[in-house]
Amino acid sequence: MMREFFKRPNTRYWLTFAGKTILYFGILLVLIYLYHYKSIQGGNFIYNEF
Repeated sequence: MMREFFKRPNTRYWLTFAGKTILYFGILLVLIYLYHYKSIQGGNFIYNEF
């Protein structure tokens, strides 16, 4: 019964959509985290050096 549920096109579409959304949100959080620790003081506003 569960196999039939996951084989439905509508179910596969929404599971794929939710999976990609979670993946891209995770990548965005990692990028923000890495940008925050680019220097010893932590994240700076991007235009402070100009």
